[in-house]
Amino acid sequence: VQLQASGGGLVQAGGSLRLSCAASGRTFSRYTTAWFRQAPGNEREFVAVIRGSGSGGSTHYADSVKGRFTISRDTAKNTGYLQMDRLKPEDTAVYYCAAGAGIIWSSMFNPGNYDYWGQGTLVTVSS
Repeated sequence: VQLQASGGGLVQAGGSLRLSCAASGRTFSRYTTAWFRQAPGNEREFVAVIRGSGSGGSTHYADSVKGRFTISRDTAKNTGYLQMDRLKPEDTAVYYCAAGAGIIWSSMFNPGNYDYWGQGTLVTVSS
């Protein structure tokens, strides 16, 4: 699976952005897909995950983004999305999409368990 992330940019606090993760090579919906982010000097951290269609497509969010971000996918377009609303300056980071197969629920928050990664897209939120 090849992943291509896009949609980052500069936005004021309180604004919105939608990130996209276009997949090629395999049917995207079969994989557990997630978004991670990494701010300068910080480790890569979990943002949101959506399970593969065979596992019901359930979602989970980091506490820091719950209620503001929404993860989804469009199976027809083989693309995943991260809708980010009410953005805060602390959301500033490079955002990465990732995909993996056979990931158990307790392991979904660990970036080391994902096999495929997009190149990252920068989100900058100004105060």
